[in-house]
Amino acid sequence: MNPPADRRTISVDELAARTGVAVEQLREWRGLGLIGTARDGAPDGPSAFALEDVEIVRLIQQCLRRGIEASALLALEESAGAFFRRYLDTLYPPGLEPIYSLEEAAARAGVGGELAGRLWRICGMHEPADLLDADDVAFFASCRAMMEAGLPEDALFQGLRVFADSLARVAEAESRLFHFYIEARLRAGGLTGAALTERRLAAMDALEPQMEPALRYFHRKGFMHAIRDDVLLHLAEETRDGAPRSEGQMEVAIVFVDLARFTPLAEAMGDEVAADVLRRFSELVRGATHALDGRVVKQIGDAFMLIFPEPRLAVMAAVEIDRRAGEEAQFSAVRSGVHAGSVLYREGDYVGACVNLASRLASEAGPHQVLVTTAVCQAAGDLPDVEFVPIGKRRVKGLATEVELFDARFARGDVVEKETDPVCGMELAPADVSARLTFAHRELAFCSEGCLRSFVAAPEQYLRERATG
Repeated sequence: MNPPADRRTISVDELAARTGVAVEQLREWRGLGLIGTARDGAPDGPSAFALEDVEIVRLIQQCLRRGIEASALLALEESAGAFFRRYLDTLYPPGLEPIYSLEEAAARAGVGGELAGRLWRICGMHEPADLLDADDVAFFASCRAMMEAGLPEDALFQGLRVFADSLARVAEAESRLFHFYIEARLRAGGLTGAALTERRLAAMDALEPQMEPALRYFHRKGFMHAIRDDVLLHLAEETRDGAPRSEGQMEVAIVFVDLARFTPLAEAMGDEVAADVLRRFSELVRGATHALDGRVVKQIGDAFMLIFPEPRLAVMAAVEIDRRAGEEAQFSAVRSGVHAGSVLYREGDYVGACVNLASRLASEAGPHQVLVTTAVCQAAGDLPDVEFVPIGKRRVKGLATEVELFDARFARGDVVEKETDPVCGMELAPADVSARLTFAHRELAFCSEGCLRSFVAAPEQYLRERATG
C-alpha cells in the first residue's frame, strides 16, 4: 500500500471540521499570528493552512478550557521564539508525514477498523484519531502479531492498559521533573526570553537521549524479577491439586500499610514537611518489601498495597516496616493489615475478597498495630522474634461475620519510648521534644513552637482528636 497523498496543506473548512472551531474564529487566530504562519513551507494562499495547525488549534482549545487566553500563547511565541515549532517537534520528532486516519492505519497494519478503534480507546488515547503516523501503524501490527501468537484479546487489552497507564505516568514524571527542577530553577536564577530558551533546549537535548535507555534498563530488571516469580508460581501450582481455577487466580499474601496520623501531620506542618515524611516512609516501605521478596503494587498518598508470595514474608515485612518507622526521628506511627488467600490478577493489580479484607484491617488498626487474620497467623507459624497477640473477634466494615484477629509484633522489648505530639501526631523521642506543656494534669510534648501555639489556641479540639484517633 502506497503512502497517502501529501496532505500537509489543508483548507480552512477542513481545519474547522477537524477541530470543531468555527471558520471565523480560525481566521481571527490566523490574523493574530497563532496559526497559518508558514512554519514549514508556506500554505497556498490566505485560506490555506498547514496540517500542523490542527495541533496548534487543539493546544489553543486546551488553553481556553483551562482559562488561559489565546493571547498568552502568542506572547510565549514572541518572547521565547519559535515556541510552536519546538512544540510540534516534541510531539512529532520525525515530522508529521506520513499521516493516516485510523482506518488507513488499521488497513496498513492488517487489522480491522473496529479492533483498531477499540485498541485506540482502551489504551486511553483520548486525542482524535486523525493524525496517526508510522508508530501507530507499527503498534496495531504488533497487537495483531501478539493475538496471532495465541494471546487472547482480553489478556492483550489488560496488558496494553498496564503499559498505557504506567508509561503515561513515566512521561508525566519526565515533564514535571524537568519543569519544576530545571526550568523553574533557571527562571529563579534570572534567565528570561531567548537566554532561558537556549538553556532550556540545551538541558532537553542532554536529557532526552537518556530517557529510553533508562526505560529499557528498568524494564529488563523488572522482567528478570518477574521471570523468577513465574518459575516459583509454576512450581507452586504443581504442588496443588488439580482443581480447576479461574484465569489469573493465584495464592498470595496482601499487606496494606499507611501512616496512622498523616492527615493531622500534613495539616499542622504543611505540604513540604508532609512530602518529606512521605519520601522517608516510601523509602523504608520499599526497602523492607523488596528485601523480603515482595512488590509494591500501588501507592496512594501515604497508603501502600504490597504483595508477597506467602504469609510469613508478609508478616515479617509489616513488622519490619513498623520497626524502621519507630527508629525515625519525628515520624508518624505506622499501621498495617495482612491477609492471605486467593486473588485474581487483573491489569497489573490484584482483586478479590482477600484484598478487600486486608485493606479493611489496615483501616481498623491503631498506631503500631499489624492486624492479621487467623489464616495468616496459622500459615506464618513460628517466626523468630515475632509474637501474635490475640485481640479477639471484631466486626469489620463490609463483612457479615466477625473476624478473629491477632496483633503481630516484635517479641523483644528494646523499643524506644516515645511521646506523641497532640497537634501533628508525630512521635517524639526525648531528644526530639521542642516544647512541653502541662494541661489538665497531663504533660504534653510538642515537636515545635508552632504546634505548641496551635494547641494553646484550641486545646479541646486536639485532645478530642487524640482521644478518638
